[in-house]
Amino acid sequence: METSRLEFRGVSKRFGPVQALNNVSFSTAPGKVHGLLGENGAGKSTLLKCLSGVYVPDDGAIFVDGSALSLAGPLSARNAGIAMIHQELQHVPDMSVAQNLFLGRPITKFGGIFTDRKAQEQAAADVLHGLDPTIDPGQRIADLRVAQRQLVEIARALIEDAKVVAMDEPTSSLTPAEFEKLVLLIERLAATGVSVIYVSHRMDEIFRLCDSSTILRDGSLVDTVEMNSITRDDIVQKMVGRTLMQAEHQSFATDEPIIRVEGLARQPVVRPCSFAVHKGEVLGIAGLVGSGRTELLRLIAGVDAPTAGQVKVNGRSVPPHDVGASIRSGIGLLPEERKRDGIIPMRSIASNVALPSLPKFSRGGIVHDRRVRGSAETYMREMDLRPFDVNRPIVAFSGGNQQKAIIGRWLAAGAEVLLFDEPTRGVDVGAKAEIYSLIERLASEGKAIIVVSSELPELFRVADRVLVMREGEISAELPRNEMTEEAIARAAIPGTDTAARGVA
Repeated sequence: METSRLEFRGVSKRFGPVQALNNVSFSTAPGKVHGLLGENGAGKSTLLKCLSGVYVPDDGAIFVDGSALSLAGPLSARNAGIAMIHQELQHVPDMSVAQNLFLGRPITKFGGIFTDRKAQEQAAADVLHGLDPTIDPGQRIADLRVAQRQLVEIARALIEDAKVVAMDEPTSSLTPAEFEKLVLLIERLAATGVSVIYVSHRMDEIFRLCDSSTILRDGSLVDTVEMNSITRDDIVQKMVGRTLMQAEHQSFATDEPIIRVEGLARQPVVRPCSFAVHKGEVLGIAGLVGSGRTELLRLIAGVDAPTAGQVKVNGRSVPPHDVGASIRSGIGLLPEERKRDGIIPMRSIASNVALPSLPKFSRGGIVHDRRVRGSAETYMREMDLRPFDVNRPIVAFSGGNQQKAIIGRWLAAGAEVLLFDEPTRGVDVGAKAEIYSLIERLASEGKAIIVVSSELPELFRVADRVLVMREGEISAELPRNEMTEEAIARAAIPGTDTAARGVA
């Protein structure tokens, strides 16, 4: 019989009236990669927080190598050989990479009196060499790219010589090349007997990496399955409790331009770009990480200052680098970094929805909470917020529901132009399908929509045409009938012969 490295036995956790986990039991063996699947809100993160000592289960127990854990907090979990790589990165921004790697467990000298920074930086350099040798152990972690910060989290698990490594959406900010490095790393960990718990919404990753998976729904165990004996459709059906229909793309595009981008640039990151988006049209923007896609949307939304060009909505110029003017012109941005740039975490759904529309709910400088709640309830009912509670802090909702709240915010503000930057990053398959349907519904109502996405199937599902960016400029425009992975890759990769051009 196979020995268990990690076992959850009857684990339950309640927060007030909400049963977040209900009698969850499963185990995994040394050297195995075990997936943890479910929609947002299914209980995955709660279970991992119980494992990592953040929460104490109300019932049940967690065993490592047959011994029940008694976790007084995250440090005791780390001392028990459990390493946790959180979706929300756990760093002290102004400390160096090496300091963050040894936070709470420093290398010391002179009998533990002083921290041995030189030894820490050497140890950090050794472990980072196999992940990303360009990361300097002495540099401030706040100066790293998001993907590099994620690799630092993985390096911490390696340094601590963990028995169990839990990874919560570790690839959400990684490039394909960085993902391939992660695959090799996980294979290396498993070969040394480490058990890996892997959470991801990306089915291709789960099937490639995992030996088995446990599926949760509404806090309860649905099934534990072997990956070599189940199909993708079967997993999705178990996750969402229903079969998701694979809808075909519908177009509502007209010939009436709503927004024109004319020579818009922020040198050298974004070179002059020109294009129009029409009433009812969904325009996709593809390109590699660093190609200027996000920066272009920020220019259109007035977040950053352009070095050239202008934006026009319904024929009227929008003042540059003026978020308020952009909002008044009918432009709404759903940002890539939702939790950093899109929400005020501890404020309610109602407060977050009302942010750009506060003048409508104010009289004499006083905001009327009842009107704010009433408006939020109207739009959140339309967005199918779950659970339906606009007074609840937005941070307590799943990623998909947070996205719904941001979209509802712009509908409440009367936006005609919606800029979606990676709209389904970090959301589950059920929420993805809902967001795709929502985008089409908004297009059918005459909105002009721009969608930036790193997932080509997503663009093929929602876009009427695609612009491809390369090194800060538009390298190709592909109508619906020419949108293929090969055509997009050819236009996106530097060194190909596709000529860059503006698109009127």
